[in-house]
Amino acid sequence: MANLLYVIAVILVIAWAIGFLGYHAGGLIHILLVIAVISIVLRLIRGRGAV
Repeated sequence: MANLLYVIAVILVIAWAIGFLGYHAGGLIHILLVIAVISIVLRLIRGRGAV
């Protein structure tokens, strides 16, 4: 499940970069970026706790 969250986060960051550089889609892209960052932070926190 953690790997799935990481893959989703990477996809959202790539989508944000494409939207930011190419289409300027507005608030939706920034919401996707926030979700991606939260997913990465949760993965890092859970990864450190498991070690």
